[in-house]
Amino acid sequence: MTVHEGKEFGVGDLVLLDNITDEAIAQNLKLRFEKGKIYTFVGEVVLSVNPYKQLNIYGQDVVAQYKNREIHERPPHIFALADAAYKTMRRLNTDTCIVISGESGSGKTEASKIIMRYIAAVTNIQQRAEIERVKNILIQSTCILEAFGNAKTNRNDNSSRFGKYMDINFDFKGDPVGGNIENYLLEKSRVVTQHSGERNFHVFYQLLAGAGEKLLSNLQLKRDFKCYAYIKDGSSASQDKADYNNVAAALSALGVTGPHVDTIWRVVAAILHLGNIAFKKDGDTVKVVNEDVLKTVTKLLQIDQKDFGQALLSRTLAARGEVMDKLLTHDEVFYARDAFAKAIYERLFTWLVKQINESIRPLSQSTTYGKNTVIGVLDIYGFEIFESNTFEQFCINYCNEKLQQLFIELVLKQEQEEYQREGITWTPVEYFNNRTICDLVEAQHNGIIALMDEACLNVGNTTDQTFLEAMDKKFAKHAHYASRQTAPQDKTLVHHRDFRIVHYAGDVVYNVVGFLEKNRDPIFQDFKRVLYNSKDQLVAEMWPEGAAHKTQVTKRPLTTATAFKNSMLALAQKLQQKEPHYVRCIKPNELKSSTLFDERLVHHQIRYLNITQNVRVRRAGFAYRSPYKRFLQRYKLICAQTWPNFSGSDRDGCKAIIEAHRMGQDAAFGKTKLFLRSPQSVHYLEEARNAKLPELVILLQRMWRGAIARRRYKQMLAVRTIIGAYRHYKVRSYLQQLTKTFKGVERRPDFGKSLRWPDPPKTLRRFSDYTKAIFNRWRASKVLRRVPQEEWQQVRTKVAAYEALKGRRGCDVTGKWQGNYLATIHDNADSSAYVQSLNTLRSRDSFKLALFSSFVVKLNRNMKQAERAIVVTEKSIYKMEPQKFKCSKGPLSLDLLTGISVSDGNDQLIVLHFSNKMDLVIGLKSPNARQDRIAELVGVLITRIRQAYKRDLKVTVCSREVPCHLGRKSIRILLHSSPPNGGGSPVFHKHSSDTVAFEPGA
Repeated sequence: MTVHEGKEFGVGDLVLLDNITDEAIAQNLKLRFEKGKIYTFVGEVVLSVNPYKQLNIYGQDVVAQYKNREIHERPPHIFALADAAYKTMRRLNTDTCIVISGESGSGKTEASKIIMRYIAAVTNIQQRAEIERVKNILIQSTCILEAFGNAKTNRNDNSSRFGKYMDINFDFKGDPVGGNIENYLLEKSRVVTQHSGERNFHVFYQLLAGAGEKLLSNLQLKRDFKCYAYIKDGSSASQDKADYNNVAAALSALGVTGPHVDTIWRVVAAILHLGNIAFKKDGDTVKVVNEDVLKTVTKLLQIDQKDFGQALLSRTLAARGEVMDKLLTHDEVFYARDAFAKAIYERLFTWLVKQINESIRPLSQSTTYGKNTVIGVLDIYGFEIFESNTFEQFCINYCNEKLQQLFIELVLKQEQEEYQREGITWTPVEYFNNRTICDLVEAQHNGIIALMDEACLNVGNTTDQTFLEAMDKKFAKHAHYASRQTAPQDKTLVHHRDFRIVHYAGDVVYNVVGFLEKNRDPIFQDFKRVLYNSKDQLVAEMWPEGAAHKTQVTKRPLTTATAFKNSMLALAQKLQQKEPHYVRCIKPNELKSSTLFDERLVHHQIRYLNITQNVRVRRAGFAYRSPYKRFLQRYKLICAQTWPNFSGSDRDGCKAIIEAHRMGQDAAFGKTKLFLRSPQSVHYLEEARNAKLPELVILLQRMWRGAIARRRYKQMLAVRTIIGAYRHYKVRSYLQQLTKTFKGVERRPDFGKSLRWPDPPKTLRRFSDYTKAIFNRWRASKVLRRVPQEEWQQVRTKVAAYEALKGRRGCDVTGKWQGNYLATIHDNADSSAYVQSLNTLRSRDSFKLALFSSFVVKLNRNMKQAERAIVVTEKSIYKMEPQKFKCSKGPLSLDLLTGISVSDGNDQLIVLHFSNKMDLVIGLKSPNARQDRIAELVGVLITRIRQAYKRDLKVTVCSREVPCHLGRKSIRILLHSSPPNGGGSPVFHKHSSDTVAFEPGA
């Protein structure tokens, strides 16, 4: 069942509650929690109750339901808020941020990961490789930061022990192109000590559980975490091995190379070994008990063993150019060892954050279409109250005070002040402003951090107790501060140790012991010099200040608390410059149970998160507000009066839009802004705008396409003019060349046949072909003028024969062709009998001329040869007996003639193919052995068929055999080689039932 199809329980938006009280809100959250509905709206703020189990409500199908939807169009979900932040960034081209707040264990880290996954799912539609890489690194970085910055606490199995703010940069199309991560106050004291039941940072356990045997051997580690003092009080987890593999893959995706990965694991291993270095007193000095462990640490960090051992046991002091070594006491060497371990871990963590930022830094802060826009995601430690609350809890809770103050300023205070400033009728809603608590901690010169810094700077025996006395004196009458000195009757506070701050989220008792030392956060310069001189380049780069000579007195750095305060002030200023969106995480119980809902605990969180006041402000206020100019610019297209331009004031234009859509009852007009009460009105306006956009897009496309078409048309006219002029120029140039080349050609003997034609340009190739054809016709006419007109027919016949046989068979066309050879005494001694017989046939069949006649050897249907004479007239071919010249059978009609086959030699075999498959196979005979009459007969037949029947004859030249039909039977005529002199009397020999050999006469 999808999210929007599921049944809603209780009220999805607390603004719709009938009774707005802390108890009613808690009951509504409980009902929804028990039914698996962990998200609830307060206007545009999302309340997220930690379910302590995996829910199947974050799949791609759910992403599709919330993508490009208005925030209240779908049931409450963190996807709705993520999409709202994304849409706001794209629509208004402004930076936005998502602030995730709540107690430790309320699900803030998981909420930030869900938001990141949603942004990754709805961006990069075009699948650009660089954007996909940036998205992958943004997601993978979470895995690395959790391994090195998160730990199991008594309240949360994956508690962030550092603050993280991530800026994601987007290009003008809304795709992520880079980002930047800022980290705040890593709880490095956890490296050396943890509360009972808690763990060190995850990475230590992951390395021991997931690393291969070879790597563990190189790092000289054992899988049993009980072997290492810094982590032995923790516990292993089933997912540690898988998490190690995920971290290794994430480092690879980040682009961290092999040597750097090796350094990372060596630093982590060195810290584990550091915790096992033991010391013992030897008189007035202290010595290392286990030198082998010391040697292992120096080998892993690639530092000098002697220098490191000296740095552990003594401290170099420099004053006025003089240097002296001060031996450390037994307690001091343990402190120095732990300070060294914490410092190198913190530097490693800072380097990892830097590497992530290098990998995802935008290539440019601006694009061709404007600056990149940003979505910021803040995932920072939650409010903490432990049995013993130390300096770290003080800083963490101060951070939460600042975030709560920011929420009050932006959501409650500024919103109500804006209504008053804009002249909107408004009844103020009372709420608790925690500014007084923030001032108690951060006030310059008078706050707790200022007093702490002053105590750290004082020369002399300044202790945590004297710092506590200074606070007691300064804040004795402050309503949110108490100690045993200011409240003697409160026996829950220990003398000279505890002080209490009444935070917005509850009263927290802090143990002052260690405050000053952690605030100074000293690490001896000796350690910095040792690490700077490491042979490992990466380790050396982490400690640039180690380059200072031992005689140089370095400037005192900012204290930890002041540096953290400055970073919080900078963070608050950065968030105030962005359009904020809020996720308020709520912890349903302290037992991490997926079924238990502790109403007292939730009621407490509702009260200190000011949720009830937030509901009242949202209910009485307006869900949407926009400057008149921006509103008019965005929605003017949905009103005929304002589109495309409005001549009046921006306010009047906005009023025209509101009235056109009958939304007057839901709108209020301030001095500079328009206010809309319900989110449904905004949703309606967006739908109307989205429906109108396609029409405008089509209009713009039509206008633009018309402009492009007109421009192209003008270009085409210009091109056509240029091409025309160019062609005219080329024609003139070519004609001038032709005129020059063929000048006086009519006076040449060959009429220019030997002249080389100029190469035409590409555009004039067809023109050149036409010109050549004209020239050839002219030249032919010149040649024909030399030939008597009565010989023109013979010329045509010779041309036809030459075209049919050239290149395939010898074709002599130089001599005079007689045609009717049987009418001559030279060929036929009894020519008179032939002429008489021919005249008889002419009278009978009405033909005019005998085009060709000759004695032949004919092959009959029985494949036997016979002496015959043939005569070719205008219509037929006659076969005659060679003595009396009588026709043995009827004539063969030329209309049935389909083709001619001849050999490629100089023999006189010719086969005439007829459509009735009664082919005529003959060998021509002549008195002159060298005379070739095949070409003449071929020419005569081709010319006559063209003249009489307007078609061409197919002429086949064969080399070895000629296929034909005799009596409708297929046979083959095998060709023997021609005699050297050619001619003679041809002979046919039968080889088989379908094969005949032809031999030319000798």
